Amino acid sequence: MRDDLGKALLPREGETIDPVELARRDLKKSLPKRFYKEAGIEEDGESFALTLDGRRARTPARNVLAAPSRELAAILAAEWNAQGEHIDPADMPLTRLINSALDGVAREIAATSAEIVKYAGSDLLCYRAGDPDALVLEQSEKWNPLLAWMRETIGARFNLAEGVVFVEQPPETLAAIAKAVDKVVDSGGGAPLRAAALNVVTTLTGSAILALAVATGRLSTQEAWSIAHLDEDFQMRAWGSDAEALARRARRWREMEAAGQTLTHLRVA
Repeated sequence: MRDDLGKALLPREGETIDPVELARRDLKKSLPKRFYKEAGIEEDGESFALTLDGRRARTPARNVLAAPSRELAAILAAEWNAQGEHIDPADMPLTRLINSALDGVAREIAATSAEIVKYAGSDLLCYRAGDPDALVLEQSEKWNPLLAWMRETIGARFNLAEGVVFVEQPPETLAAIAKAVDKVVDSGGGAPLRAAALNVVTTLTGSAILALAVATGRLSTQEAWSIAHLDEDFQMRAWGSDAEALARRARRWREMEAAGQTLTHLRVA
């Protein structure tokens, strides 16, 4: 993979994994021209490498660009085959995710998992509206079953708050979340990518609970996305939508979808 494209597909040193901000940065750059005719897949031990005109592609750090499952590798190759005259990294969410996993998260799995647990300390589902009644009811109907699921499956009991005033969560709850995250991430060659994907879902939804629900199959990616945007959708129904906000949300959805596909295909039994 060419160096200029490689740099565009990876966060800068010290930069957090924020797919939306990275995509926005890329849009400001001139896009590199497509330098290959066809992307394919080549089995490489327990992983599946991306090939460009028969040659293995590499990440910016020169790791082989590969996925731990054939299904994900097929999605990866499809991203590259879908490119036109120029290569637009903003249209390659799975590529970006795998690059981040192989070149960054693989060295920082424990730190990445800790960030997810940190989100649980101020999880979206714990902060409720005081009014209007319709929104209060909708939050209860959609969010309470997930809190009950956390309590029943891993013993995590969350404190709730009204508004945005911070409420501290019990240490035992965060410890239970940490164990659940470790179970999802697991070990082996797929661990960095599972950690990276779980982190992306957590970041985009503001909820470690929703991320764990997707990772374990409790919710589909689309269901988690809708639940995370419950407040926003309520406001749009009341006051109308904003084109710029919808476009930003669409970009974020593509990153969410890629992360959800990753967690689904790499789910640990």
